[in-house]
Amino acid sequence: MTTPTILENIVATKREEILAAQKSMPGSALRRQIPYVPAPRDFFAALSADSPAPGPVRLIAEVKKASPSKGVIREDFEPVEIAKTYEAHGAACISVLTDTKYFQGSISYLTAIHAAVSLPLLRKDFIVDPYQVMQARAAGADAVLLIAECLPGSLLSELHAMIVELGMTPLVELHDPEYLPAVLDSGAKLIGINNRNLHTFEVDIEQTVRLRAEIPADRLVVGESGIRTRDDVIRLADAGVAAMLVGETLMAQTDIGAAVDSLLR
Repeated sequence: MTTPTILENIVATKREEILAAQKSMPGSALRRQIPYVPAPRDFFAALSADSPAPGPVRLIAEVKKASPSKGVIREDFEPVEIAKTYEAHGAACISVLTDTKYFQGSISYLTAIHAAVSLPLLRKDFIVDPYQVMQARAAGADAVLLIAECLPGSLLSELHAMIVELGMTPLVELHDPEYLPAVLDSGAKLIGINNRNLHTFEVDIEQTVRLRAEIPADRLVVGESGIRTRDDVIRLADAGVAAMLVGETLMAQTDIGAAVDSLLR
């Protein structure tokens, strides 16, 4: 029997979590909460060329305590204070990791951060069911990450359409080039290229550069994972990448604000 990959284990866990969540809060009850949540902020516009955010590549700064590959990245983890620091130092948007088991995140962080900053927020998780999209909007998310490798058949397009229907922005991510046709067919205008292979967790920043050349120029592209230095940022800018999602590099620094300044200077 083939040993499951890290991604396969995460998705299996996620399906168990969804079933448990639905027992405590049925989807119908969750949907009734959504009209009372403040309208979504424009995540896509915050990353566009017209955005006032600094830098040739807009920063989506991530609130992230841990990862399966690194373990705990930041012991003194105060998600709201971290988000405020990101906002003060020029991030265009904030990504909030909400997976509990593997990343020590929480969907409650979304709600708390939404009340404390004015930047658009991304729910970053392993989204495999419409229930999670409703969870994201009810918690205050303005955008939702979809990972093409997790979403077979028509599910990617269905979840993309649901996110748009709820007024949020879908960020559709891929690593393997074979998923690019499905990503484009879904209608994605904001496409993330993960430099980390989620099956092995190996990282190659050139993955973004290679795939950017295969994506139509009218789509905004986000480079994700392994972005550590100002030289990396310039490499992405030269390749026509609009934005970068950076978590580990920032979270591991004693002075998070200075780390943001170093990338965006």
